[in-house]
Amino acid sequence: MTATLSDRAHAKALAALTASYAAIAEGTPVRLAKRTSNLFRPRTEQASAGLDVSGLDGVLSVDPIARTADVQGMCTYERLVAECLRYGLMPKVVPQLKTITLGGAVTGLGIESSSFRNGLPHESVLEMDVLTGDGRLLTISPSQYPDLFAGFPNSYGSLGYAVRLLIELDPVRGFVGLRNVRFADLDALAAAVGQITAERSWAGEPVDFLDGAVFSTDQAYLCLGRWADSPAAAGVEAASDYTGQQIYYRSIPARERDCLAVSDYLWRWDTDWFWCSGAFGVQNPVIRRLWPARYRRSDFYHRLISLDHRFKVAEKIDRVRRQPPRERVVQDVEIPLERTPAFLRWFAEHVGMSPVWLCPLKLREPGDGPDEDRQGSTKPWPLYPLSPGQVYVNVGFWGTVPIVDGKSDGDVNRLVEAAVAEHAGHKSLYSDAYYDRQTFAAVYGGTVYAELKDRYDPGHRLTGLYEKAVGRR
Repeated sequence: MTATLSDRAHAKALAALTASYAAIAEGTPVRLAKRTSNLFRPRTEQASAGLDVSGLDGVLSVDPIARTADVQGMCTYERLVAECLRYGLMPKVVPQLKTITLGGAVTGLGIESSSFRNGLPHESVLEMDVLTGDGRLLTISPSQYPDLFAGFPNSYGSLGYAVRLLIELDPVRGFVGLRNVRFADLDALAAAVGQITAERSWAGEPVDFLDGAVFSTDQAYLCLGRWADSPAAAGVEAASDYTGQQIYYRSIPARERDCLAVSDYLWRWDTDWFWCSGAFGVQNPVIRRLWPARYRRSDFYHRLISLDHRFKVAEKIDRVRRQPPRERVVQDVEIPLERTPAFLRWFAEHVGMSPVWLCPLKLREPGDGPDEDRQGSTKPWPLYPLSPGQVYVNVGFWGTVPIVDGKSDGDVNRLVEAAVAEHAGHKSLYSDAYYDRQTFAAVYGGTVYAELKDRYDPGHRLTGLYEKAVGRR
């Protein structure tokens, strides 16, 4: 085992955390004192000081033999991946944006192209240290406080904050070879996803990574990745670089074969925030050459969006141009595989945004990890109850649509929520939500959540899940 951060430094950070909790007056809501976020729902300003998590952003140790990492909760995946790659390892699921934190991906939801075989990030957690709403520091696992361990994913900090996580890792190779396979029929694409998930191969080649993009209902792609030791082994002359002038998503319809170094593959979407950097002009070749490379990353774009929300820049420009106001439609939804083609057709007709990201996923099954009796391997996680054995497709769409005459801001998002329910799906809660309290409880844990809240945050010091997700507190 190799230590990268001292126990003394971690203990000091925990002491600062607990001291900051004690300093918050009784009855005052408790939040993190954290300046960055990957959430897309605005929140009310907090006047009081928050929890001091400034020293909880590192990697404690990596065990290359056991293939595990001991990681502080506020450690970004950018830092975690860099440390793990030194040992030829990576987290089993690496969410696509660099500044997502490990604790955030577990208390929220993370997903990426290994999720069709490795599930979601919380399924790779062996144990966690959590600061609960009543101020306790608890070590939780499938055998210690198993109710909180199972209920923590999708709780978004409403039950507690992860300050340390022990996670499983996977071995890596030097490159990822890609095949971009086009489908003119969405039902054929769904059938291919089912086959690949079951067999982990396609047309005689192994598939280690699986995601895709829909440009229109008759132009959709699956991006099939497999480990390779060299570009030649991936069937190309040289590895591509999408951190410069080239743009990754545009390569999908343009290249049947591609190859990326492992780090470049893991962050292939971050440079252009999938395709959303176009909103800032960064995909214009002239602007791209002038835009510093260090600012071509998702957290910087998110900062620009936050400033726009604060000062209403785009809204003012639209008024000057006499353009209608626009509604933000930024969502990730999980749809059962067999219902995905119908949902995509509905989305194309009623919302019309493109491209759309596709990322298949399936909860891990017994035998997929060192402990075959882990909570997540045998039954669903109650606050985001996906069915074991069911293949889902995460459909991600991020942009704005005009608010037409007679309609109001939020109407399209409400339509999406209704369509997700009609297609037996679930919606992530990192962005705007409009559910009434009864519907929300039925979808996101209901009485299980209420019992956990009373057990681990009896004073309700932490903002509740509904109040966060829908009330924007």
